[in-house]
Amino acid sequence: MISGKWFKRLLATSAATALLASGALANEQRYIIATASTGGTFYPVGVGIATIASLKLAKDHKMTFSAISSAGSGENIDMMEKGEVNFSIIQGLFGSMAWQGKGSYEGKAKKNLRSVTMLWQNVEHFTVTSDIAKTGNIMDLKNLYGQQFSISERNSGSRVSGEVIMDGLGIEYSKMNLQYLGYTPSSTAMQDRRIKGMNTPAGVPVSAVTNAFATIGGDRIRVLSFTPEDVEKANSVYPVWVPFHIPAGTYPGQKEDINTIAQPNLLVVTEDTPEEVVYLLTKTIYENLPFLNTVHQATKAMSLENAIGGLPAPLHKGALRYYREQGLTIPDRLILE
Repeated sequence: MISGKWFKRLLATSAATALLASGALANEQRYIIATASTGGTFYPVGVGIATIASLKLAKDHKMTFSAISSAGSGENIDMMEKGEVNFSIIQGLFGSMAWQGKGSYEGKAKKNLRSVTMLWQNVEHFTVTSDIAKTGNIMDLKNLYGQQFSISERNSGSRVSGEVIMDGLGIEYSKMNLQYLGYTPSSTAMQDRRIKGMNTPAGVPVSAVTNAFATIGGDRIRVLSFTPEDVEKANSVYPVWVPFHIPAGTYPGQKEDINTIAQPNLLVVTEDTPEEVVYLLTKTIYENLPFLNTVHQATKAMSLENAIGGLPAPLHKGALRYYREQGLTIPDRLILE
């Protein structure tokens, strides 16, 4: 994972690149990538993508990119629809719901949504204090009834995915004293003993979880595990989760392996975004994966071979063009020309 010092340097580079480009280029095209709260994985990876894209495309193609923090998947889709941002990183669950018109999007399917690429797996981290984690299993969430629990921001994909998982498991989150905090505020609230647990799905390692383990101590908090039966129940409505193993030692003081679940994350755009823009961004991402790997280790799961696996919405024609050039076999469901 990227260090705090290195990440600040990356942010400065991104800002400087955009500033120089905007001052030096006539008629430059500026594009915004919506991510999520700063304590997760969406934000640093979004900044990384914006940085490398600006560095590679500003001079010859007059394109600059910037990443912004947000409440997550739900807000990102809303902002794209309003034209406030151009690209978004979202959860696979939200992409599926939005494209099909299910769940939060019942009767209002987002048929303008297009996929660019699969990114990495969004790993579920239900982190609770040791007095709540009586068995270490996800069903310990029932011990939070009447207790303070941060389910993430109201308009975030994290909140929705958490609710979908708990619904499948028969856990009544309405009985909890729910807080709607971003990742970093959730971690701070746990450290201050203002909440008993938090929901922070992201690529491993999650900085908000790392900070909580480092400050509180690995013997006083725990990320809850799922059994195979739990995974099946969680997938009862939207079968997007798969088992995911977090080895002991991933987080400070974490002495035991964690068997949790994960869903895919993806980069999306609207259909009306110019083909050349999406083509060049997709090409830049895959020609510069080593750079992104220095931003966050979750991106090490990214590869051209995995780029179109599990995408819930058709490919944008710019991304489709790039993948065809690379010789990928594109399934019919991802083609709308």
